[in-house]
Amino acid sequence: MRYLDIGTAKKISRIGLGTWQFGSREWGYGEAYADRGAYQIVRRALELGVTLFDTAEIYGAGRSEQILGRALGEHGESVFIADKVFPLAPGGPRLKQRAKASASRLSVPRLDLYQVHYPNPLAGDRMIMRGMRSLQRAGLVGEVGVSNYSVARWRTAENRLRTRVLSNQVEYSLVNRSPELDLLPFAEAHDRIIIAFSPLAQGLLSGHYHGRSAPADGLRRASSHFSPENMERTKPLIGVLREVAQAHAATPAQIALAWALRRPVVAVIPGASSVEQLEHNVAAAEIQLADDEYQALQTASAWARDPAPAHAPLRGTLRDLKHCAGIGLYWITHYRMITG
Repeated sequence: MRYLDIGTAKKISRIGLGTWQFGSREWGYGEAYADRGAYQIVRRALELGVTLFDTAEIYGAGRSEQILGRALGEHGESVFIADKVFPLAPGGPRLKQRAKASASRLSVPRLDLYQVHYPNPLAGDRMIMRGMRSLQRAGLVGEVGVSNYSVARWRTAENRLRTRVLSNQVEYSLVNRSPELDLLPFAEAHDRIIIAFSPLAQGLLSGHYHGRSAPADGLRRASSHFSPENMERTKPLIGVLREVAQAHAATPAQIALAWALRRPVVAVIPGASSVEQLEHNVAAAEIQLADDEYQALQTASAWARDPAPAHAPLRGTLRDLKHCAGIGLYWITHYRMITG
């Protein structure tokens, strides 16, 4: 395993484990996975040197945190747990209540990294960062992070917090390279971290679905990643991934992870449906891509370098509003479960 050199109290593995699927019905993994499979995956991750475990209060209305906490057991205080709070009702007392509820479900005394799950499009970060600062002073939170933030909002959040906002969790993969425009340069210049979610584009970059049936779960079937147009458009990239994988006796998914890890401030948090998949993900940390292999992947990548159209900011704001409204409704519906 390789670890980030970022000056945190605990080591952060560059390949972590995302746990959205733990106890979340939308992934369709079932109760056997929640009761046994997730436990086995976490315990094997610990054996392999994984220290970064990512979860959120909203995943399964707190069930992901509970499952992860039980699986970690006595190791909970020695690993680096990254949790997320959705920015609805972010005032100080309520934020503290929710942080305590998350820590309780995880069976840990404090949260190593507490991330704002999404930028609230209707409010700034003054109130929530004031609350985060209070949680840090109280010892309930170690580091503060954000998720899906622009560089400008990341900087503003740091100004509000009055200290570093360690990380920004964003989608980053060979089919979504937009963080390279400014987020990655900012992180590299200021000793910050990019935590890459969906580094395999929800499994698209594994190549399993090219020329085969669509994903079984409704979440991915509804994703634009698996539209017929995108499947056709990414065929050349999958071909290069397979070619590079063959040279390393690896899988396309492992090469896609190794590509992301080429940037020194990136940690990836792929999920895992089985112990075998986890082992394959972790093994990607050992793969060193040659310069020509890396360049071939860059060239084949589907990322468009054209400047964004003039209406993109409005489209982004509308998308954020829709996203926050949907999750906010879920949060309100499951308020008692989430807040403990």
